[in-house]
Amino acid sequence: MAKTVDRAVGIDIGGTGMKAGIVDLSEGTLLSDRVRIDTPKGAHPKDVLQTAHDLLELLGEDAAGLPLGVCFPAIVKDGRTLSAANISDEWIDFEAEKFFQDGLGRDIHFVNDADAAGLSEARFGAAKGQKGLTILTTLGTGIGSAFIYDGVLIPNTELGHLIWKGESIERYAAATAREREGLSWEKWGHRLQKFYAHVEFLFSPDLLVVGGGVSKNPEKFMPYITTRAKMVTAVHRNNAGIIGAASLANA
Repeated sequence: MAKTVDRAVGIDIGGTGMKAGIVDLSEGTLLSDRVRIDTPKGAHPKDVLQTAHDLLELLGEDAAGLPLGVCFPAIVKDGRTLSAANISDEWIDFEAEKFFQDGLGRDIHFVNDADAAGLSEARFGAAKGQKGLTILTTLGTGIGSAFIYDGVLIPNTELGHLIWKGESIERYAAATAREREGLSWEKWGHRLQKFYAHVEFLFSPDLLVVGGGVSKNPEKFMPYITTRAKMVTAVHRNNAGIIGAASLANA
């Protein structure tokens, strides 16, 4: 394995599953197997903390004493989680970082999950070395987003909650909208076209990175999207949260 100073642990907390791994911070790759445990029912803080402890146990002695970053489906500011998506409302305005530090007995850095994915792509993936504004969007249950300007994260953007036809645009254009409404890939692609056209009008990005589970099948929907900025798929996909969280572990 790489030297200790070049390693960190990342934990990715999701609505259905929690994943963790040891990351090589010089390469942005996993040095361990990725371990996964189902997110406990209700995703209450004490149960999520116990599951995080169990993940660290699965990683074993190699993870002991390493810096730890945690990404989470919420707005995160000054160590507090200010929102809750597919998790318990107990996380709203909750001192999550301190709660985990006290519970695990180690320093921790909390970050929004889409922001972690964006950092993984900016530092080690599709947006590495990119100048100007990169916008990563994760298409899944909702639409997550991350803004990276000249390699620096601008945290807690929520493009999925732009208002479209009186409701959050993720209700109209997230991957789950295609499944819920039985849309063809083409019809869903046309909806995404409207979303990305709106994003470009507002922010004029230099690069658009598409993440989330659907990014492994870009040929099914990206041909129906035309943007001024170059659009590419994310590199790290299922490991993006782990890698991005670990890369912030010393922040």
